[in-house]
Amino acid sequence: MRFALIIAISLACFGQAFGNFAELMKQGDEYDAQFKPEAALQYYLPAEKLKPDDSALLVKIARQYVYRMSDTYSKADQLRSGRTALGYAERAVKLAPDECDSHLALAICLGKLTPLMSNKEGIEASRRIKTAAETAVKLNPKNDYAWHLLGRWHQELAQIGGVTRAVALIVYGGLPSASYDEAVRCFQKAISLNPGRLLHVVELGRTYALMGREDEARNWINRGLAMPDREKDDAETKQRGRTTLKSLG
Repeated sequence: MRFALIIAISLACFGQAFGNFAELMKQGDEYDAQFKPEAALQYYLPAEKLKPDDSALLVKIARQYVYRMSDTYSKADQLRSGRTALGYAERAVKLAPDECDSHLALAICLGKLTPLMSNKEGIEASRRIKTAAETAVKLNPKNDYAWHLLGRWHQELAQIGGVTRAVALIVYGGLPSASYDEAVRCFQKAISLNPGRLLHVVELGRTYALMGREDEARNWINRGLAMPDREKDDAETKQRGRTTLKSLG
């Protein structure tokens, strides 16, 4: 009788915790959809205490800290938020190595941190971004953002200057090969999977600009600028596009 009572109490507690978790996730998701990281974290962090090994939740928490990076102008705060995001993404990968979103989160966090890092740290981060993006594409070839990240990797690495390459040669024996042509292929694939995401369109145009293909650059960037803002970084993406257009004259 006593054993049955203990079981009943345990099940009741489990049910209550599960209910609390579901409610916390629901509230957090609502603020996540509104790009309100501070509000979302007020629900996601308590949910983490109930289920610390939920990889999907860890990915969502990482995303909030990435969002926070664009909401502050302090480099120290950006680094702090970025490294916190990276920690959550790394935990997600360990818990769910076969999930595309875990590797995607890792690549995104590293990509956001790279501009704030030293040359040596940035080189190591770049290598990790490539591995994470390629893994994400392999796990889910229909994920447009995975293809985009791989395209951004090729776009960024293809324009790395001599100093950074010299550091990479000394520290790591060189950098993986990258090309604008491969960046174009990845962005085109991303667009074919999700033509409504302006990030893909603008970055394809910016890649054409880097290649000296100015007419195609203008066409794609203007196409992206005409699209409505739907995501957290869309305004920033459009600004990059406008800056590129000005450079074309």
